[in-house]
Amino acid sequence: MNYSLHLIAAANPIEIVGLALIVLLMLGLVVIALKYGSLWWEGYNCGAQIGLFELVMMGLRQVNQKAIMKAKIKAVQAQLKTERDQLPNTPIDGTFVTTQRLEAHYLAGGSVGNIIEALVRSKNAGISLEFDQAAAIDLAGRDVVEAVQTSVDPKVISCPDPRRSGKEYLSAVAKDGVELKVHAQVTVRTNLEQLIGGATEETIIARVGESIISAIGSATKHSDVLQNPGMITKAVLERGLDSQTAFEIVSIDIAGAVVGENIGSRLQVDQAEADTRVARARAEQRRAEAIAVEQEQKAEVVGNEASLIQAEAEVPRAMAEAFRTGNIETQG
Repeated sequence: MNYSLHLIAAANPIEIVGLALIVLLMLGLVVIALKYGSLWWEGYNCGAQIGLFELVMMGLRQVNQKAIMKAKIKAVQAQLKTERDQLPNTPIDGTFVTTQRLEAHYLAGGSVGNIIEALVRSKNAGISLEFDQAAAIDLAGRDVVEAVQTSVDPKVISCPDPRRSGKEYLSAVAKDGVELKVHAQVTVRTNLEQLIGGATEETIIARVGESIISAIGSATKHSDVLQNPGMITKAVLERGLDSQTAFEIVSIDIAGAVVGENIGSRLQVDQAEADTRVARARAEQRRAEAIAVEQEQKAEVVGNEASLIQAEAEVPRAMAEAFRTGNIETQG
């Protein structure tokens, strides 16, 4: 013990500092190995090509190393393009899944797991989807995995959708005045090229509903629509309703059609009743006018009678005045 203390005391201070640094370095390596060693070894065995120093730097940047490693291992196992597939003197394009891109996407608030899952599904389905495109879709708030799945397996949208509008049928009136209640099913697949900024399902439902109502309204008879529902779907599909939307319309099928009221007949009846009420009002007006004229005539007759009585009352007075003044002589 005394010998050791004597050696330390006799040692050069520079050597002591160097020894301390070596000890600290070894302790740091031990800590790093204990914390990241198993994760690095897992990635190394799977060919993820993420070094131990990279894992340490990810930790300093507050990046989830396990999420990055898991995503990179899945990409390698699915045979997606990674750094190891880069040819000498060639740039890395948007199809490569690199550690740097995964880390950047994570720091931007995206889900690296969803990105890799979408890329794997698109590769298996033969759909062209690059990493940059998938990352943009994910950061735009869209579910990139669902978008790819819908591209592979088209989904069916009800028109109208009872969950959104509370209605089960679209109501339209043919030229013969008969109402038709129609329920349609729209089969769509995701348009990955227009997914960012494209209109959503609500726009598809609104456009299809408007076109169906217009197509029924253009039909001469409601029976024509019932006999050939395809005339509606054909007219609707020709309008290119999926323009500027996140979906591509595969088909439109009329799932149900119910005959409603005869709107034309009801309107005619209502019009006839309205005309009858107008005629009655006019007749009542004419009757009231006639009664008024009659009352005016009666009043005029009464006035004339009063004038006559007044004139008859003046005759004796005039005769008396004539006798008094001698203007009238009596005959003896």
